[in-house]
Amino acid sequence: MITLEDCVGFCGLTEEEVLAIAEHEHLPEIAATALTQYLLSQEHGAEKVRDMIVDDIRQAQRSGANKEKTLILLHVLHHFLKMHPEARPPDHPWSKRF
Repeated sequence: MITLEDCVGFCGLTEEEVLAIAEHEHLPEIAATALTQYLLSQEHGAEKVRDMIVDDIRQAQRSGANKEKTLILLHVLHHFLKMHPEARPPDHPWSKRF
């Protein structure tokens, strides 16, 4: 039987990154791994994944979620951009600091 851990390993992201995508898209974690794998194989797909994580951060801030969740999502975004430099936005000063 294939586990969530196996699927996360196949899609090339961390479990936290997959969980952020699952939350954003309101999908089960397994389905989020498939979506992520698909997006990362598409042109500009990494940018779409980045945008989903950014949306999760903004939603956490707006909803008044605990600061720990926001901080975790910021770390998820940092790690994702570090591993996928093609997703770094060129017009933000922080994007060149990785």
